[in-house]
This record gives sequence, structure tokens and C-alpha cells, in this order.
Amino acid sequence: MALDLNMSILVVDDYKTMIRIIRNLLKQLGFDDVDEASDGTEALGKMKERKYGLVISDWNMEPMTGYELLKHVRADSSLGKTPFIMVTAESKTENVIAAKKAGVNNYIVKPFNAQTLKGKIESVFAD
Repeated sequence: MALDLNMSILVVDDYKTMIRIIRNLLKQLGFDDVDEASDGTEALGKMKERKYGLVISDWNMEPMTGYELLKHVRADSSLGKTPFIMVTAESKTENVIAAKKAGVNNYIVKPFNAQTLKGKIESVFAD
């Protein structure tokens, strides 16, 4: 299935440089509609105002982590089906398992490149 390059993507990270890196990678892949939030609380607010085709969120943020954001999204009937990719610098097995149990669609360990990101996004929309 071809990816919808027009879908809106929300990138959530408390580190501005990381948002810029992910935004640039998405642009390389052909995605132009990229919005950003600096933590889970801001992201949740934006998600209630606008429907996103995909959320790419960092795990470690304050005050609401990406993991907490994921749990809030999955618990909300209007947001629950939103595809969600978790990004983290840690590849701890327990984190991957926790994220899977919470309903994450995919998981990326930093650092990563455009090809890795493309593969992860494609696998989310493969079914």
C-alpha cells in the first residue's frame, strides 16, 4: 500500500533539535504536513483539536511522557485508533514490552535515519 504523503503527522519531543531532525527526515520522505508538540500534555491538547494520521513521540519527556501520552490516546475513544510510533534512546526490553502492551504501533531506537523511519511508518500502515 502506498503511504499517504498528505497525512498530518504530530512529532512530540521535548528536545527541539530532535523535532527538527525528525521533521527533516519526514520532509525527505515527502511528508509536508508536520506539526509539533514539546510534551505529552501539549500533544494531547493538539490531538483533541485536530485529527492526525500519525503520532511520532519521544518516550522521555516531562511532565507527561510519551508512554503516558500513548496510554491517554488509547483510552480516548476519539483518538484511540491513531497510529503511534514511539521513539527512544533506550532499547530496554521492558520498555518495548510496556509500549506494546499499551498499544504502540511501532518502536524506533535513536539514532535512526530516513530509511529506518520510512520502514517503520510503512509497517504501521501495511495492514
